[in-house]
Amino acid sequence: MANRPVYVALEKFPYFAKIDVEFKFFPGFSAKQKKLSIESLHKAFSAAQPAKSVLEISSKSEVALGVKLSAFNLQIALNSQQLVSVESAFQSSKVFERGGPFQDLLLKTSREAKKDVRLKNSGRLIAFNFLQRNFPLEPKTFFYDWLYITALNQHDDLKSEIMNYDSFTDIEFNPKKSLNCQAQAAAIFVGLNKADMLTAALDSQETFLQTVCNYFSPAKNLS
Repeated sequence: MANRPVYVALEKFPYFAKIDVEFKFFPGFSAKQKKLSIESLHKAFSAAQPAKSVLEISSKSEVALGVKLSAFNLQIALNSQQLVSVESAFQSSKVFERGGPFQDLLLKTSREAKKDVRLKNSGRLIAFNFLQRNFPLEPKTFFYDWLYITALNQHDDLKSEIMNYDSFTDIEFNPKKSLNCQAQAAAIFVGLNKADMLTAALDSQETFLQTVCNYFSPAKNLS
């Protein structure tokens, strides 16, 4: 048995709820094993929350939308002509004690960007910098959630489809090993949209902090 979170959209702050679900886990790295685990997780969640509509967001999802919404596939615009994956944008924005941001990672595939050795050999992570805009490490998940939600908001087709769901999983995410989760970001997006707060939240970094994180930071800390 294993325990993994399911993220449920809420129409009020903090715009998501995390529900830990115990389910039968199928070990192994094959797509078949991952899909068996997803099915088991969703079945256990639906037994407790039958009114909820759950979507797996990862490359292992059996629903095309879930695959498209994976940070490895979802793209964000750098300008009017260039798109890059959310994963590449996230990894390329990391600033370390001894290097970064490594902007050349923007042009790498998601997998190449995530596995770049400089991300492990440059010391402690101290901040993020995306397109010359600084993002602090606190509140936790602030930058990742902002990046993912900003990217999703640029795709009208995906925005429309995701509103058919209110609960999200990511079978690759283990909260004991990782911090940022695309399923959480997706739930926040749906919650904000249902609350008619999405446009306001994305107006600026400061309004995102205030709306999504309930965090009020001096403007001088953001640039």
